[in-house]
Amino acid sequence: MSEYRYRPIFGAAGLFALACVFSALPVGAFEPVEFKVSGGSKSLESDLRSASLVLAAERDGKVAAEDIVSAARAEYGRLINALYASGYYAPVIHVLVDGREAASIAPLESPAQVGRVTVTVETGPAFEFSRARVAPLPRDTEMPEGFATGERARSGLVKDAVQAGVDGWRSYGHAKAQVSAQDVVADHKTNTLSAQVALDPGPRLRFGKLVVEGEQRMRERRIHKIAGLPEGEVYDPEELKRSADRLRRTGVFRSVSLVEDDTITRPDLLGITATVVEEKLRRYSIGAEVASFEGLDLTGYWLHRNLLGGGERFKVDGEIRNIGAQNSGIDYAIGLTLDRPATLTPDTTLSLHTDLGHLDEEDYRADVFALGFTFSQYFSEQLTVRAGLEYNYAKVDDEIDIYTYKHLALPLGVTWDTRDEKLDATKGYYVDAEFRPFLGFGTTDSGARVKADGRAYVTFGEARPVTLAARAQIGAVFGSDLIATPRDYLFYSGGGGTVRGQPYQSLGVDLRKIYGDKIGGTAFAAVSGEVRARVTEKIGVVGFVDAGYVSPLDFFDEFGDWHAGAGLGIRYDTGFGPIRLDVAAPVGGDTGEGVQIYVGIGQAF
Repeated sequence: MSEYRYRPIFGAAGLFALACVFSALPVGAFEPVEFKVSGGSKSLESDLRSASLVLAAERDGKVAAEDIVSAARAEYGRLINALYASGYYAPVIHVLVDGREAASIAPLESPAQVGRVTVTVETGPAFEFSRARVAPLPRDTEMPEGFATGERARSGLVKDAVQAGVDGWRSYGHAKAQVSAQDVVADHKTNTLSAQVALDPGPRLRFGKLVVEGEQRMRERRIHKIAGLPEGEVYDPEELKRSADRLRRTGVFRSVSLVEDDTITRPDLLGITATVVEEKLRRYSIGAEVASFEGLDLTGYWLHRNLLGGGERFKVDGEIRNIGAQNSGIDYAIGLTLDRPATLTPDTTLSLHTDLGHLDEEDYRADVFALGFTFSQYFSEQLTVRAGLEYNYAKVDDEIDIYTYKHLALPLGVTWDTRDEKLDATKGYYVDAEFRPFLGFGTTDSGARVKADGRAYVTFGEARPVTLAARAQIGAVFGSDLIATPRDYLFYSGGGGTVRGQPYQSLGVDLRKIYGDKIGGTAFAAVSGEVRARVTEKIGVVGFVDAGYVSPLDFFDEFGDWHAGAGLGIRYDTGFGPIRLDVAAPVGGDTGEGVQIYVGIGQAF
């Protein structure tokens, strides 16, 4: 039997190449694959097994002769790539199909049946860099760690170093920077790799004209306005990315692609072509969430993505909450919102909104109305700052009296969101904070309301990952008396959004000894912790603990009170968000008893 030795081949186009041939064969019997690795570490063997197409075919049950022979022929290239990535450039690889080397099997002579496949890998010695140089480089360009003489010569480091150099030049306006020459040679006598790559920065360019293609109902002038591409200014790849992100953020387009022209327009202009595909104009959505104490919540909305042809989003949303709740009536509300992107600046969205609703809570009933506008400034995909003006009216009826609250508010907020997934986060942070000064009219006091919601996520493991999730909420009202504060500005604790296992809004300020009723507090804090473990690809289990605190005056004074709940949950991954089932019970405080059940879509936070 002849031996097949695969040595690195380097050319101007890349580091290596391998051709794969496919054929059609009948199904045959098949024994377990034998996979042997000589040399290297356990980690390298794991990488090789992960890269193996033969093992993948066996795991997936694709053991027909045509599938196995195709995988065996392509096996060499996959294993070589994995070895090069770890710095091994002198391997010896055998892939035997019933004793025959897979690479020697001609397509027309493929066997009709395959019974046994054996893969053996001799890794050979690990190579080090004898030279590691990419030049010229612009100032402040950082090369990848490990790309240096004497370090392990991993093939990925060469590619990363070249990309870092090209990206460095592009960030200084040299949009056409490219590799002009490369000399990458493996010396098998010294077990070293010499990697020398020359870059050609090309001329420094400016943004040319933005050409739009694919628009149908969207006005081209508004696409230019929203994209905000700084035509005439020095080329910057980050500006190009921001322009594409602005267009995607509108929700008008199914896809957005901004491509640089192949040629330069004299003297130094680089044209950009924006190709867009518009979404359907309208969208409908309906959702439901149920809890044993709070009852059923139904929510829904109707959305027009491009109302006036300039990217305006018009949304009508409604909700009916607490259907069948044990200690309260039914709440309902309807709201209208009109968002206009690229108002004042390309990164500023103007929102006009009005809301009308009725609240039937355990402690009070209210008819509410709000009208206002908000400017949202997008500093990045993670950071948004907002400011607005809002008029609020509420007529409240409780066991004490009938109140009319009228006030003008100036909400100022910030959102920082680095989560990987909003409905099922496994890493990142989320912080939303708002400062809302308000000017009261009539019997309504003036003051300010502050609230913040912070969340953090970290995940361990890959096969069966475990996610630790934490949440902290805090809120306070300053400057106004308790009774003269707008009722929806006061804080309660209990229920799915604060403390699971405790009844909805069961913790407030007890005024029953004086007025025969309960009311929300002006100081509030809540903390939650979860351990989320994946049992199968679709099913996960969760353990959680929540605690909440409410006071009528200040944090942790003699008048405040707290409660806590804990429980277990099950999650089923639907692809667009997990279905959540939580069962919780009180573990602290005296506001509830028994078991509470919560069902919804998405994690609890």
